[in-house]
Amino acid sequence: MISGFALGHGSLHRVERLDADVMLFSDPDAGERDLLHSHFKLDAHALASALDPDEVSRIEFHPDHLFLIWKRPEKYAGGGSLAFEVSSCGLLFSPGQLLVIATDDTPLHGLGTGRPLNSPLDVLLDLLFNNIHHYLGHLKVIKLVARELQQKFNASMQNQHLMQMFNLSESLIYYINALHSNGAVLTRLRNHAEKQHFGSEALGLIDDLIIENNQCYKQAEIYSTVFSGLIDARGNLMNNSTNSLLRKLTLINVVFLPLNLIASIGGMSEFSMMTAGTPWWVSYPLFLGAMVLAAGGMLLGLRRLAG
Repeated sequence: MISGFALGHGSLHRVERLDADVMLFSDPDAGERDLLHSHFKLDAHALASALDPDEVSRIEFHPDHLFLIWKRPEKYAGGGSLAFEVSSCGLLFSPGQLLVIATDDTPLHGLGTGRPLNSPLDVLLDLLFNNIHHYLGHLKVIKLVARELQQKFNASMQNQHLMQMFNLSESLIYYINALHSNGAVLTRLRNHAEKQHFGSEALGLIDDLIIENNQCYKQAEIYSTVFSGLIDARGNLMNNSTNSLLRKLTLINVVFLPLNLIASIGGMSEFSMMTAGTPWWVSYPLFLGAMVLAAGGMLLGLRRLAG
C-alpha cells in the first residue's frame, strides 16, 4: 500500500501523488516493489533488508540520499506468551523527500505532536525519536508485567509463569541488540550531519537521539541482568519445592513399605501350600532369613560392581 503525505503548517497531510514530501510503502506488493526499483532507484537487496525483521541496523551514504535500516519495536498485542517483537524498516532520505518502507503503516503514527514538521529531515528525526520513546514505553510495560509475574509465581509456582518470564528475558535480548545497532547508526548519522553542515537545531536533535538511545539501551541491559537473576532464583525455588515434595513421598514410602511386605508375605497362599507339613513358626522365619541373605548378597554384588 502506498500513502503520500505533504508538509504544511507543521504537520503531515495525506495527498495522492508520488512526488509527495513523505511516502509510506507499507507491505509493498510486486508492483509497488517494481515502482520502488524503477522510480526511486532502490535495489532488491535494500528492499529485502527493509522488510527483513532479522536485518541489522545500518546506514548507507550516497551522493544524493541516505538509506537507513532502522530497528523498531512491534506494537504489543498482549496474549499469554508475553513476547515483545522487533522489526525493521527502511528510510530513504533526500533533502526534498523521505521514503518509509515497512511491513505496516505504524511508523508515521503520532508524528508531529512534540515539534513542528517543516521538512523531510524533521520527519526523519521525529520518527526516530518516536521509535525510541516506543522502546521506553515497552520497557515500562515489561517491568510492570515482571512484577505481576513474580507475585503470581510466589503464589502458585507454576511452570507457565516461569516460561513467561523466559519470554520477557528473550524480548529484552532482542531490544538490547536493536538499540545497540541503532546507536551505531545514530553515531554515523551525527558524523555525516556535521560533515554536510546540517543546521545547529538538527545536530542538537541528533545528539538528543544518541543520548536517549543510550539511556534506553542501559535500561534494557539492567532489566535483562535483573531478569536473568530472577529466573535463576525462581528455578532454584522450584527445584527446592520439588525436592521437598519428593522427600515427603519418600518418607511415606518408607513407612508403608514394611507394612506392604508383611501383608504380601502373609498373603502368599502358594507358600502356605508348599509348607503345609512344616509349622508356620518354622517356615516363615526360614523364608525371612533367606530374603535377608539374598538382599545381603545383592548389596555385596552391587558394591563390587560399583568399585
